[in-house]
Amino acid sequence: MINAGIIGGSGYTGGELIRLLLNHPEVTIDFIYSRSQHGNPITTVHNDLLGETDLHFSSKVNRDIDVLFLCTGHGNSAEILTKHPVAPTTNIIDLSRDFRLEGQQSYHQRPFIYGLPELQKNAVQKAKNVANPGCFATAIQLALLPLAQASGLQHDLHIHGITGSTGAGSSLSDTTHFSWRNSNVSVYKALNHQHVTEITQSIKQLSDDFDSELHFVPMRGNFTRGIFISAYTKSGISLENAQSLFKEFYSDSPFVYISPDPLHLKQVINTNKCLLHLQKKNGQLLITSIIDNLLKGASGQALQNMNLMFGLDETNGLLLKPTHF
Repeated sequence: MINAGIIGGSGYTGGELIRLLLNHPEVTIDFIYSRSQHGNPITTVHNDLLGETDLHFSSKVNRDIDVLFLCTGHGNSAEILTKHPVAPTTNIIDLSRDFRLEGQQSYHQRPFIYGLPELQKNAVQKAKNVANPGCFATAIQLALLPLAQASGLQHDLHIHGITGSTGAGSSLSDTTHFSWRNSNVSVYKALNHQHVTEITQSIKQLSDDFDSELHFVPMRGNFTRGIFISAYTKSGISLENAQSLFKEFYSDSPFVYISPDPLHLKQVINTNKCLLHLQKKNGQLLITSIIDNLLKGASGQALQNMNLMFGLDETNGLLLKPTHF
């Protein structure tokens, strides 16, 4: 059995990760560390787990575990690893953005691999430390990477994305409050989102001469979870050839599917899937991409990476039915 620990288990991604690990056939949870909740039953925060666990939040970190998941806020990972050092043999999966970008992908003697399995499967399988991708970055990269490999991104890219309120974390703010979100949408960080650098880095891995502009407009949606991406660019590739490119690129990716029909978000909620749909009109290729931001965009992808790191089938514990209705 894989002995797992979690630091930062009281938020949305921590809660989803606990749920997944409790139901994983090869994992035992050693501890769930939380500064704010230590001593309290897990179910006082994650009420959906009532009847599934009697675990309590811990104030201690066991250094001798097989894998450590960091589910804390951005910018805290190095400090946490310094304060709570784990054994050199312990694998680390960081769900923050701290180790995703080139030049930042190490902590002391620990190099981190960027953990998008559909791009980096072989590297993840050999890695001891993985930086889990961002949620918007995951959905957008999966929409663009087959074109990048085929040198099909020669023109500016225009991307619109809308995300649910859980993408902002569990702490309340003006824009996550129900009264504000309900029957409402808004743009934020227009053309300046932090995930653009992450996306460009991966595109250049497949197409090192990529120099097109990537125009990304993210939006807050009036729903709780999920990401819906619409990306379009001028393209000389026919729709039939584009569909073939995508199917070939993802032939070894069990969670990515090319849909012949237009998408709707409930198809992926509560799953680790990414669904893609392609359209072509007036020389513009449109790719729509949908994921659950808490699963394929966070905790589900972290578990997928753990499976790969420990030589397991990457679908273990992740064959989940969407909440379609």
